Amino acid sequence: MAKLVDKEGDWDFHLRSLSANARDSTAASDPASDPYILQSVKKIYDICKEAMSEDLVARAYPHINKLFHRSVAALPQSQTSNGLLLLTILQFFLDFGEMVLHDADPSLRTFFRSCLSREFADPRVAEATLDFLNLNKIKLTNVYPTLLPQFFPLLLKLIAWNGEKLEEKFQSVLLAMMSNGSFLPLFPSLTDLPILVVALEKVERSSGTLLGSSIASIRKSAAPEMLLALMDEAYTGSTIEDRSGDSGSEDSNSIDVADPVFLDLLKDENDGLVERHWTSPGMTAALQAAINSSQSDRLKQALNMTPRFLSLYFAVALRDINDSLVCALIPIVMSRNSTIFPDKTFAFEVRKRLSDFILAAFQGSPHFIALLKKPIVDRLGEAYDSPIKTELALHLCWAIGEHGGGGASHKDVARELFESLELLLYENLSSSRLGLSHETGFESNGTNSRRSSQVRLLSFVITAVAKLATCHTELLPRAQVALAKVARSRGTDRRVWQRACDYLGLLNEPAISLSILGPSIGNVKNPGTVNWSEGGSKMVSHVPFYILAGQEGPPFHDFSFSDIFPCHDGPLSKARTKKS
Repeated sequence: MAKLVDKEGDWDFHLRSLSANARDSTAASDPASDPYILQSVKKIYDICKEAMSEDLVARAYPHINKLFHRSVAALPQSQTSNGLLLLTILQFFLDFGEMVLHDADPSLRTFFRSCLSREFADPRVAEATLDFLNLNKIKLTNVYPTLLPQFFPLLLKLIAWNGEKLEEKFQSVLLAMMSNGSFLPLFPSLTDLPILVVALEKVERSSGTLLGSSIASIRKSAAPEMLLALMDEAYTGSTIEDRSGDSGSEDSNSIDVADPVFLDLLKDENDGLVERHWTSPGMTAALQAAINSSQSDRLKQALNMTPRFLSLYFAVALRDINDSLVCALIPIVMSRNSTIFPDKTFAFEVRKRLSDFILAAFQGSPHFIALLKKPIVDRLGEAYDSPIKTELALHLCWAIGEHGGGGASHKDVARELFESLELLLYENLSSSRLGLSHETGFESNGTNSRRSSQVRLLSFVITAVAKLATCHTELLPRAQVALAKVARSRGTDRRVWQRACDYLGLLNEPAISLSILGPSIGNVKNPGTVNWSEGGSKMVSHVPFYILAGQEGPPFHDFSFSDIFPCHDGPLSKARTKKS
């Protein structure tokens, strides 16, 4: 009974505190300046939560709702952080909104736009926001499914600025940020997380602390400022001031706040998939500044986190996202493969995840190869533009061959992909002869690396040609002609020549060729072929490799199983008798 009286006393006291806060002239203009107001709201929430009384909630709601609106109105002039107070009020709205018929959606969006955009750099507000989102993730996902996908750029700014200490909490929120509307735009934003850090640090150096000021205001002020400058030039004849030369600091050539790329990086809301022009002056200057200067701790943390975020993103994509979006993502991934923040370790880790995703997507849905024929052919055409593009072409060649150009039903697409591989082989065969078979001990490492990359690409192209011809037998004559040209070319690197000869021999034995070079997915039902899924229980799976190991030079494969196994009345002999 005493506890009940104490709670009623606490209730009345904290409710009067809210009323007094509203009447106080100083607190009315800046409610968060009252050091006790947050504790009063928390206590009222706890009492309502414990009692689950509609009467208590109804009595508290008008005071808390007015406090929310006064706090939001005070944000532009407030010198105090309002984030913790508003998050506590939002929790009240989410838990008791149904009792008082309060829709929390406008309040949530107001918090993101008005408060978090100003206070994401405050470590206490950032952590409390992630705790709030994780605590209410199920309800937010089910009742307000568009909220987090809409504000994912703002949440990326939060994690970019606060770093690895909030990484685990952010990863849980990242899953809720993925929806049909945000899935594609989220990928380039995640990949560009280090660039976002560079942009935020530029803003901090240019205008002071990020706390209490909305970066979104830059987007509003840049255009009028430029318009005034143009008017000044028109009426007075003066030239527009060159901002890049204002300061003598080493950062003066980093990013211009009026640059469209800069504005896109610092946006708070998802406005769809926007192409970022990496050749723009702003982006070029940002990358150059990042290369020439020492990396900050915040940038180093972003470089560490981004590959892990991408791993999570791709895992969810392959598991939960529909095929149409995954298929649409693959060309974007391929285009971003060569435009990554220029840090060696970071670029390696990110590109590894990009290539792993592409191969996994094709493995799960081989028909994507047929649907994406055009971008794949375009990437094959760029194979020799740079080592990075060569490496991507290697993976695409492997996928084309491994999955039969999209499958046996896509014969027209397979023919067009075969022609692209054929053209790539013929165009680069002559260049591969130039010195590749000679000694390279006196040549630079760059030259050796380039030639080694070329040999690897030709080997992958040859393999893809042989695999396509195995899956689509109408391509077999053309494949044999292409491989014969390589085999007859004495100036070709020996590794390329050897592979061409091996595949020529295999293609002369369709059953063995289909067992070794045929698609890895699906049951092999052709007579004489090996089903590798049963290789652990049937010794016949070892036969092709046993024969290949015993040959010198180009294998002829002119044999029959009776040459290896003694004739008897077993199933193998019966099968041969039936076949003959």
